[in-house]
Amino acid sequence: MTCRGSSLVALVTQLNTHLAQECEKLQKDPREGDAGLEMDMLEDLETLQFEYGIQEEDHSWLYLLGRSHGLTTKACAHATFFCKLLHNLRESFSRKSLQEKQTSRCPLTGLREDTPDDDELKVGIIGGGHLGKQLAHTLLQLVPIPADSLRISTRRPEALDEFKKLGIQCFYHNSSLAEWANVIFLCCLPSQLSNICVEIQTSLGKACIVYSFVAAVPLPRLKFLLNHTNVLRPQYLCVEDLASIWGANKEITAALQDPVVLQATCPYSPAGGIILNIKWLEGVFYAAINVCTAKDMPHSQVLQLLNELFLSKHFEACEKDRVSFQKFQAQDFVSKAYAKNLSRKR
Repeated sequence: MTCRGSSLVALVTQLNTHLAQECEKLQKDPREGDAGLEMDMLEDLETLQFEYGIQEEDHSWLYLLGRSHGLTTKACAHATFFCKLLHNLRESFSRKSLQEKQTSRCPLTGLREDTPDDDELKVGIIGGGHLGKQLAHTLLQLVPIPADSLRISTRRPEALDEFKKLGIQCFYHNSSLAEWANVIFLCCLPSQLSNICVEIQTSLGKACIVYSFVAAVPLPRLKFLLNHTNVLRPQYLCVEDLASIWGANKEITAALQDPVVLQATCPYSPAGGIILNIKWLEGVFYAAINVCTAKDMPHSQVLQLLNELFLSKHFEACEKDRVSFQKFQAQDFVSKAYAKNLSRKR
Protein backbone atom coordinates (compact mmCIF):
# COMPACT_ATOMS: atom_id res chain seq x y z
CA MET A 1 0.00 0.00 0.00
CA THR A 2 1.36 3.47 -0.96
CA CYS A 3 0.52 7.02 0.08
CA ARG A 4 0.93 9.46 -2.83
CA GLY A 5 1.95 13.09 -2.34
CA SER A 6 -1.46 14.40 -3.44
CA SER A 7 -3.15 12.15 -0.89
CA LEU A 8 -0.93 13.51 1.86
CA VAL A 9 -1.74 17.10 0.89
CA ALA A 10 -5.45 16.28 0.88
CA LEU A 11 -5.12 14.70 4.30
CA VAL A 12 -3.35 17.72 5.81
CA THR A 13 -5.82 20.14 4.23
CA GLN A 14 -8.79 18.16 5.50
CA LEU A 15 -7.28 17.90 8.98
CA ASN A 16 -6.53 21.65 9.13
CA THR A 17 -10.08 22.48 8.06
CA HIS A 18 -11.49 20.16 10.72
CA LEU A 19 -9.27 21.66 13.42
CA ALA A 20 -10.21 25.18 12.40
CA GLN A 21 -13.90 24.35 12.69
CA GLU A 22 -13.42 22.89 16.16
CA CYS A 23 -11.37 25.90 17.33
CA GLU A 24 -14.10 28.21 16.05
CA LYS A 25 -16.66 26.29 18.12
CA LEU A 26 -14.50 26.59 21.23
CA GLN A 27 -14.10 30.31 20.74
CA LYS A 28 -17.86 30.81 20.47
CA ASP A 29 -18.58 28.87 23.67
CA PRO A 30 -15.60 28.24 26.03
CA ARG A 31 -17.77 26.04 28.24
CA GLU A 32 -17.72 23.39 25.53
CA GLY A 33 -13.92 23.15 25.70
CA ASP A 34 -13.76 19.82 27.52
CA ALA A 35 -16.36 18.21 25.29
CA GLY A 36 -14.67 19.49 22.17
CA LEU A 37 -11.27 18.14 23.19
CA GLU A 38 -12.77 14.71 23.77
CA MET A 39 -14.07 14.49 20.20
CA ASP A 40 -12.29 12.20 17.81
CA MET A 41 -11.40 14.81 15.22
CA LEU A 42 -9.98 12.21 12.85
CA GLU A 43 -13.06 9.99 12.79
CA ASP A 44 -14.57 11.25 9.52
CA LEU A 45 -11.35 11.67 7.57
CA GLU A 46 -11.68 9.50 4.47
CA THR A 47 -7.92 9.31 3.99
CA LEU A 48 -7.46 7.62 7.37
CA GLN A 49 -9.96 4.85 6.67
CA PHE A 50 -8.53 1.36 6.26
CA GLU A 51 -9.90 0.98 2.73
CA TYR A 52 -8.31 4.21 1.45
CA GLY A 53 -4.79 2.81 1.05
CA ILE A 54 -5.83 -0.41 -0.67
CA GLN A 55 -5.38 -0.71 -4.41
CA GLU A 56 -8.60 -1.15 -6.40
CA GLU A 57 -7.61 -4.63 -7.58
CA ASP A 58 -7.29 -5.75 -3.95
CA HIS A 59 -10.74 -4.57 -2.83
CA SER A 60 -12.11 -8.08 -3.36
CA TRP A 61 -10.21 -9.15 -0.23
CA LEU A 62 -11.86 -6.61 2.06
CA TYR A 63 -14.47 -9.19 3.09
CA LEU A 64 -11.73 -10.78 5.21
CA LEU A 65 -11.83 -7.73 7.47
CA GLY A 66 -15.53 -8.32 8.17
CA ARG A 67 -14.91 -12.02 8.64
CA SER A 68 -12.17 -11.37 11.20
CA HIS A 69 -14.36 -8.95 13.15
CA GLY A 70 -17.31 -11.33 12.92
CA LEU A 71 -15.25 -14.21 14.31
CA THR A 72 -13.96 -12.05 17.18
CA THR A 73 -17.47 -10.80 17.95
CA LYS A 74 -18.95 -14.30 17.98
CA ALA A 75 -16.06 -15.69 20.03
CA CYS A 76 -16.45 -13.00 22.69
CA ALA A 77 -20.25 -13.36 22.72
CA HIS A 78 -20.08 -17.14 23.24
CA ALA A 79 -17.38 -16.82 25.91
CA THR A 80 -19.58 -14.26 27.67
CA PHE A 81 -22.56 -16.64 27.53
CA PHE A 82 -20.42 -19.41 28.99
CA CYS A 83 -19.13 -17.26 31.86
CA LYS A 84 -22.64 -15.97 32.54
CA LEU A 85 -23.83 -19.57 32.76
CA LEU A 86 -21.09 -20.48 35.26
CA HIS A 87 -21.80 -17.28 37.20
CA ASN A 88 -25.49 -18.20 37.43
CA LEU A 89 -24.59 -21.73 38.52
CA ARG A 90 -22.49 -20.40 41.37
CA GLU A 91 -25.29 -18.06 42.40
CA SER A 92 -27.62 -21.07 42.49
CA PHE A 93 -25.16 -22.91 44.73
CA SER A 94 -25.05 -19.93 47.08
CA ARG A 95 -28.86 -19.67 47.23
CA LYS A 96 -29.27 -23.38 47.93
CA SER A 97 -26.56 -23.29 50.57
CA LEU A 98 -28.31 -20.34 52.23
CA GLN A 99 -31.65 -22.15 52.11
CA GLU A 100 -30.03 -25.17 53.75
CA LYS A 101 -28.75 -23.03 56.61
CA GLN A 102 -32.10 -21.28 57.07
CA THR A 103 -34.17 -24.48 56.83
CA SER A 104 -32.22 -26.88 59.02
CA ARG A 105 -35.17 -29.28 59.20
CA CYS A 106 -34.92 -29.96 55.48
CA PRO A 107 -31.22 -29.99 54.56
CA LEU A 108 -30.00 -30.48 51.03
CA THR A 109 -28.08 -33.73 50.82
CA GLY A 110 -24.65 -33.90 49.31
CA LEU A 111 -24.12 -30.23 48.50
CA ARG A 112 -20.66 -29.24 49.66
CA GLU A 113 -20.54 -25.92 51.49
CA ASP A 114 -18.64 -23.11 49.76
CA THR A 115 -16.04 -20.95 51.37
CA PRO A 116 -16.39 -17.17 50.81
CA ASP A 117 -13.61 -17.28 48.21
CA ASP A 118 -15.66 -19.76 46.14
CA ASP A 119 -18.63 -17.43 45.66
CA GLU A 120 -17.23 -15.41 42.75
CA LEU A 121 -16.29 -16.93 39.42
CA LYS A 122 -12.55 -16.37 38.86
CA VAL A 123 -11.57 -15.88 35.22
CA GLY A 124 -8.04 -15.85 33.81
CA ILE A 125 -6.95 -14.81 30.32
CA ILE A 126 -3.61 -15.92 28.88
CA GLY A 127 -2.67 -13.51 26.11
CA GLY A 128 -2.97 -9.72 26.05
CA GLY A 129 -3.26 -9.16 22.32
CA HIS A 130 -6.29 -7.93 20.38
CA LEU A 131 -8.53 -10.91 21.22
CA GLY A 132 -7.48 -11.00 24.88
CA LYS A 133 -8.23 -7.30 25.31
CA GLN A 134 -11.59 -7.46 23.54
CA LEU A 135 -12.56 -10.51 25.60
CA ALA A 136 -11.60 -8.78 28.85
CA HIS A 137 -13.69 -5.71 28.01
CA THR A 138 -16.67 -7.88 27.04
CA LEU A 139 -16.53 -10.01 30.21
CA LEU A 140 -16.18 -6.93 32.41
CA GLN A 141 -19.17 -5.17 30.90
CA LEU A 142 -21.58 -7.89 29.85
CA VAL A 143 -21.33 -10.75 32.38
CA PRO A 144 -20.32 -8.65 34.36
CA ILE A 145 -17.13 -10.01 35.94
CA PRO A 146 -15.83 -7.86 38.85
CA ALA A 147 -12.35 -6.45 38.22
CA ASP A 148 -10.86 -8.36 41.16
CA SER A 149 -12.19 -11.64 39.70
CA LEU A 150 -10.41 -11.20 36.36
CA ARG A 151 -6.66 -11.53 35.79
CA ILE A 152 -4.53 -11.43 32.64
CA SER A 153 -1.19 -13.12 32.07
CA THR A 154 0.78 -11.79 29.11
CA ARG A 155 4.39 -11.36 28.05
CA ARG A 156 3.88 -7.58 27.98
CA PRO A 157 1.84 -6.62 31.06
CA GLU A 158 3.15 -3.06 30.77
CA ALA A 159 0.95 -2.69 27.64
CA LEU A 160 -2.25 -3.24 29.66
CA ASP A 161 -2.36 -0.03 31.69
CA GLU A 162 -6.01 0.50 30.73
CA PHE A 163 -6.93 -2.69 32.62
CA LYS A 164 -4.62 -2.01 35.56
CA LYS A 165 -6.42 1.28 36.10
CA LEU A 166 -9.66 -0.71 36.43
CA GLY A 167 -8.15 -2.83 39.21
CA ILE A 168 -7.34 -5.92 37.13
CA GLN A 169 -4.11 -7.73 37.94
CA CYS A 170 -1.92 -7.98 34.81
CA PHE A 171 1.34 -9.94 35.01
CA TYR A 172 3.39 -12.60 33.28
CA HIS A 173 3.07 -15.80 35.30
CA ASN A 174 0.91 -18.40 33.59
CA SER A 175 1.21 -21.10 36.24
CA SER A 176 0.04 -18.84 39.09
CA LEU A 177 -2.92 -17.79 36.96
CA ALA A 178 -3.79 -21.46 36.40
CA GLU A 179 -3.68 -22.15 40.15
CA TRP A 180 -6.06 -19.27 40.86
CA ALA A 181 -8.67 -19.39 38.07
CA ASN A 182 -11.87 -21.40 37.69
CA VAL A 183 -11.88 -20.71 33.93
CA ILE A 184 -8.86 -19.97 31.73
CA PHE A 185 -9.17 -18.51 28.23
CA LEU A 186 -6.27 -19.24 25.89
CA CYS A 187 -5.89 -16.21 23.58
CA CYS A 188 -2.35 -16.93 22.41
CA LEU A 189 -0.73 -17.74 19.07
CA PRO A 190 -0.49 -21.41 17.99
CA SER A 191 3.31 -21.15 18.11
CA GLN A 192 3.11 -20.22 21.82
CA LEU A 193 0.67 -22.91 22.86
CA SER A 194 3.06 -25.80 23.55
CA ASN A 195 5.17 -23.77 26.00
CA ILE A 196 2.08 -22.41 27.73
CA CYS A 197 0.67 -25.92 28.18
CA VAL A 198 3.93 -27.06 29.77
CA GLU A 199 3.82 -24.08 32.13
CA ILE A 200 0.25 -24.56 33.34
CA GLN A 201 -0.49 -28.30 33.14
CA THR A 202 0.71 -29.11 36.67
CA SER A 203 -1.10 -26.08 38.13
CA LEU A 204 -4.56 -26.79 36.72
CA GLY A 205 -7.15 -27.87 39.25
CA LYS A 206 -9.37 -30.80 38.27
CA ALA A 207 -12.44 -28.54 38.13
CA CYS A 208 -10.70 -25.75 36.18
CA ILE A 209 -12.12 -25.28 32.68
CA VAL A 210 -9.72 -24.39 29.86
CA TYR A 211 -11.44 -22.54 27.01
CA SER A 212 -9.22 -22.33 23.93
CA PHE A 213 -9.43 -19.88 21.05
CA VAL A 214 -6.36 -21.39 19.37
CA ALA A 215 -8.06 -22.61 16.20
CA ALA A 216 -5.05 -24.41 14.70
CA VAL A 217 -4.82 -27.02 17.49
CA PRO A 218 -7.50 -29.78 17.55
CA LEU A 219 -9.24 -30.58 20.82
CA PRO A 220 -7.66 -34.07 21.33
CA ARG A 221 -4.19 -32.59 20.82
CA LEU A 222 -4.93 -29.78 23.24
CA LYS A 223 -6.12 -32.21 25.92
CA PHE A 224 -2.92 -34.20 25.44
CA LEU A 225 -0.70 -31.12 25.73
CA LEU A 226 -2.49 -29.98 28.88
CA ASN A 227 -2.86 -33.46 30.39
CA HIS A 228 -6.34 -32.21 31.23
CA THR A 229 -9.79 -33.28 30.04
CA ASN A 230 -11.92 -30.33 31.13
CA VAL A 231 -11.31 -28.41 27.90
CA LEU A 232 -13.69 -26.48 25.64
CA ARG A 233 -12.87 -25.25 22.14
CA PRO A 234 -15.35 -23.54 19.79
CA GLN A 235 -14.97 -24.34 16.10
CA TYR A 236 -16.36 -21.87 13.56
CA LEU A 237 -17.25 -22.34 9.90
CA CYS A 238 -17.45 -19.34 7.56
CA VAL A 239 -19.82 -19.70 4.61
CA GLU A 240 -19.19 -18.09 1.25
CA ASP A 241 -21.96 -15.48 1.42
CA LEU A 242 -20.60 -13.81 4.54
CA ALA A 243 -22.95 -11.02 5.54
CA SER A 244 -21.48 -7.56 6.14
CA ILE A 245 -23.30 -6.92 9.42
CA TRP A 246 -20.44 -7.14 11.87
CA GLY A 247 -19.37 -3.50 11.88
CA ALA A 248 -15.62 -3.82 11.39
CA ASN A 249 -14.94 -0.44 13.00
CA LYS A 250 -16.94 -1.08 16.18
CA GLU A 251 -15.67 -2.25 19.54
CA ILE A 252 -17.04 -5.69 20.43
CA THR A 253 -19.06 -4.40 23.37
CA ALA A 254 -20.62 -1.74 21.13
CA ALA A 255 -21.33 -4.25 18.35
CA LEU A 256 -23.15 -6.53 20.81
CA GLN A 257 -25.60 -3.71 21.58
CA ASP A 258 -26.85 -3.96 17.99
CA PRO A 259 -29.92 -6.28 17.85
CA VAL A 260 -28.97 -7.53 14.38
CA VAL A 261 -25.44 -8.45 15.47
CA LEU A 262 -26.72 -9.94 18.72
CA GLN A 263 -29.14 -12.18 16.83
CA ALA A 264 -26.33 -13.28 14.50
CA THR A 265 -24.26 -14.45 17.51
CA CYS A 266 -26.84 -17.12 18.37
CA PRO A 267 -24.74 -20.29 18.10
CA TYR A 268 -26.53 -21.94 15.18
CA SER A 269 -28.07 -18.93 13.47
CA PRO A 270 -27.10 -18.75 9.76
CA ALA A 271 -27.30 -14.94 9.95
CA GLY A 272 -23.90 -13.34 9.58
CA GLY A 273 -22.37 -16.23 7.66
CA ILE A 274 -20.47 -17.76 10.62
CA ILE A 275 -21.69 -21.06 12.08
CA LEU A 276 -20.60 -22.71 15.32
CA ASN A 277 -20.02 -26.46 15.54
CA ILE A 278 -22.72 -28.16 17.63
CA LYS A 279 -20.03 -29.92 19.67
CA TRP A 280 -19.48 -26.61 21.45
CA LEU A 281 -22.96 -26.69 22.97
CA GLU A 282 -22.44 -30.28 24.08
CA GLY A 283 -19.22 -29.21 25.73
CA VAL A 284 -21.01 -26.35 27.52
CA PHE A 285 -23.58 -28.77 28.95
CA TYR A 286 -20.96 -31.21 30.19
CA ALA A 287 -18.83 -28.41 31.62
CA ALA A 288 -21.85 -27.23 33.61
CA ILE A 289 -22.50 -30.78 34.80
CA ASN A 290 -18.85 -31.15 35.86
CA VAL A 291 -19.09 -27.94 37.90
CA CYS A 292 -22.14 -29.34 39.69
CA THR A 293 -20.68 -32.77 40.37
CA ALA A 294 -17.50 -31.13 41.70
CA LYS A 295 -19.82 -29.74 44.41
CA ASP A 296 -21.01 -33.31 45.18
CA MET A 297 -24.51 -32.36 44.03
CA PRO A 298 -27.01 -35.23 43.51
CA HIS A 299 -27.89 -35.84 39.87
CA SER A 300 -31.55 -34.94 40.41
CA GLN A 301 -30.53 -31.46 41.56
CA VAL A 302 -28.09 -31.14 38.67
CA LEU A 303 -30.91 -31.81 36.20
CA GLN A 304 -33.17 -29.40 38.05
CA LEU A 305 -30.54 -26.65 37.77
CA LEU A 306 -29.99 -27.30 34.05
CA ASN A 307 -33.73 -27.13 33.44
CA GLU A 308 -33.97 -23.85 35.33
CA LEU A 309 -31.00 -22.25 33.56
CA PHE A 310 -31.59 -23.45 30.00
CA LEU A 311 -35.30 -24.12 29.66
CA SER A 312 -37.01 -21.41 31.72
CA LYS A 313 -38.34 -19.72 28.57
CA HIS A 314 -39.42 -23.11 27.22
CA PHE A 315 -41.41 -23.74 30.40
CA GLU A 316 -43.24 -20.44 29.98
CA ALA A 317 -44.09 -21.21 26.34
CA CYS A 318 -45.38 -24.68 27.24
CA GLU A 319 -47.39 -23.56 30.25
CA LYS A 320 -50.67 -24.03 28.40
CA ASP A 321 -49.53 -26.93 26.21
CA ARG A 322 -48.41 -29.71 28.53
CA VAL A 323 -48.05 -32.17 25.61
CA SER A 324 -44.94 -30.37 24.31
CA PHE A 325 -43.55 -29.81 27.80
CA GLN A 326 -40.11 -31.46 28.00
CA LYS A 327 -37.28 -31.45 30.52
CA PHE A 328 -33.72 -32.70 30.55
CA GLN A 329 -33.39 -36.31 31.69
CA ALA A 330 -30.29 -38.20 32.82
CA GLN A 331 -30.29 -40.28 29.63
CA ASP A 332 -29.86 -37.09 27.61
CA PHE A 333 -26.27 -36.97 28.90
CA VAL A 334 -25.35 -40.57 29.77
CA SER A 335 -26.35 -44.00 28.51
CA LYS A 336 -29.68 -45.48 29.62
CA ALA A 337 -27.88 -48.25 31.48
CA TYR A 338 -25.74 -45.77 33.41
CA ALA A 339 -28.75 -43.54 34.09
CA LYS A 340 -30.59 -46.45 35.72
CA ASN A 341 -27.63 -47.14 38.00
CA LEU A 342 -27.18 -43.54 39.15
CA SER A 343 -27.34 -43.30 42.91
CA ARG A 344 -29.17 -40.51 44.69
CA LYS A 345 -25.77 -39.08 45.70
CA ARG A 346 -25.00 -38.26 42.09
